[in-house]
Amino acid sequence: MNPDRILPLLWRGNRPAGAARTGRRPGLSVDAVIDAGIAIADAEGLAAASMAKVAARLGVGTMTLYTYVPSRTELVGLMVDQVLRSPELSGEGSWQDRILGYAESTLTTYRKHPWLSRVPAVRPPLGPGTFRSKEFVLAAVASTGLPLTRVNEAANAIAMFVTSAARQEGENEILRRESGLSNDAWWLARSGFWEEWFDAEEHPTMTRLWHADGYGGGTEEQAAAAFAYGLRLLLNGIAADAGA
Repeated sequence: MNPDRILPLLWRGNRPAGAARTGRRPGLSVDAVIDAGIAIADAEGLAAASMAKVAARLGVGTMTLYTYVPSRTELVGLMVDQVLRSPELSGEGSWQDRILGYAESTLTTYRKHPWLSRVPAVRPPLGPGTFRSKEFVLAAVASTGLPLTRVNEAANAIAMFVTSAARQEGENEILRRESGLSNDAWWLARSGFWEEWFDAEEHPTMTRLWHADGYGGGTEEQAAAAFAYGLRLLLNGIAADAGA
């Protein structure tokens, strides 16, 4: 994304009072274009959110759309930042409570907009949505008393863990839509693998866990339990570091 093109669009609602506005009054708006792109991606996947399809949804020519958003690359960046603005982030409770709320809202966002998992996360759009969640996590971690030199590292560790799990949620939802199968149904269809192909002697630890019911319930239950366990250990570790 060209920063000179996308930053004014990302921060369009933060124009200083009295700043000059040029050009004719538009018949559409950047927000309307973004909302149309999100609606198409939610229903049909990210690949379907082309400039032509967004234009058709809005009832305008494709070339008209380019007067609002320079390219599809910028449009996707704007869509990402827009959905990241939506989750409610509560400042109430302990710092752990706030992080747990952030984690749940992030998972919910990726379930609602699974196409987010198809967008690279390492170079985010530098918009209000991105910085809103970043500031929230930093503030929660900083309140622990952790030295400021380590606050960003701890916040990044939390964000990496949560975002990774959220992207998996999005991928799961995409696969459910494309295949019509839940993860449990997918594994059930391959139940013969364990009798015909799995070598218990080559995988003794997996076998011991199986006989001890160490895999718990279905795949979704296992994923939720693993996420809760990992996040709890991470937060406890940060709290211990702050106390030390």
